Amino acid sequence: MTSPKHITIAGAPEGFDAKLILAEVAKSGPVMHVARDDKRLAAMQAALAFFAPDMPVIIFPAWDCLPYDRVSPNADVSAARMATLAGLVHGMPDKFVLLTSLAAATQRLPARSLLRDAAFKARVGDRINEKALREFLVRMGFTQSPTVMEPGDYAVRGGIIDIFPPGQTGPVRLDLFGDVLDGARRFDPASQRTTEQLKMIELAPVSEVILDEQAITRFRQNYRIAFGAAGTDDPLYEAVSAGRKHAGIEHWLGFFQDDLETLFDYLPNVTVTLDDQVGPALSLIHI
Repeated sequence: MTSPKHITIAGAPEGFDAKLILAEVAKSGPVMHVARDDKRLAAMQAALAFFAPDMPVIIFPAWDCLPYDRVSPNADVSAARMATLAGLVHGMPDKFVLLTSLAAATQRLPARSLLRDAAFKARVGDRINEKALREFLVRMGFTQSPTVMEPGDYAVRGGIIDIFPPGQTGPVRLDLFGDVLDGARRFDPASQRTTEQLKMIELAPVSEVILDEQAITRFRQNYRIAFGAAGTDDPLYEAVSAGRKHAGIEHWLGFFQDDLETLFDYLPNVTVTLDDQVGPALSLIHI
């Protein structure tokens, strides 16, 4: 007799359901839990921390803006999403819980193959092409600023390059001696004090739109098909054509990439658990 693929557990009070998820992780490995909204996601995160403070809990939040708004998601939201996707592509622990919301789980994402190739690694002592590094940062969605204060910022001052990559680990400072990476360290952006010396740096995209030549060409073609030649006067079209990030660019992800995926493609064999009332909430999303 084969085990059922779908199991319904009823009567588990909210809060205690976290314990059931942890039991499933112990038995089967990673679990993706889909909360019905952000409030329930935060409650589940707190419950998991209470029952198993050492269990890795990865968050994949939804955008905090309306579809096709001319506003990009908050930098912290974008960074958290990209840090999670990069982690899923490049390797995760054997046991963890991925927490997401219904809105985030039903959204199309960049293909895994794209993120596998969109990475920058360097060890202290390696030679670095500074121009190529700057071009990489622009393609990956980073924005140059006088000082780095939030994920997605980078700053260049002589032979020093500060970069705030996605994730919760903080910004890194690269000290270049000519074209050699002479040192790397993580630092506190408020106090500028070093928090960790690094032997290697690894950078992932901070935006779901990667502005390489193929993506720009694909966007221009799709945009003209959808809106005609008159649409080329749009500041968004002009910015993308010049290889620049523009506010709200993430909403046009389907114009940049043909092979979009979902969070379930990133974890094809994971156990998926759903909040109570996810069905009614899903119907509201589709209205």
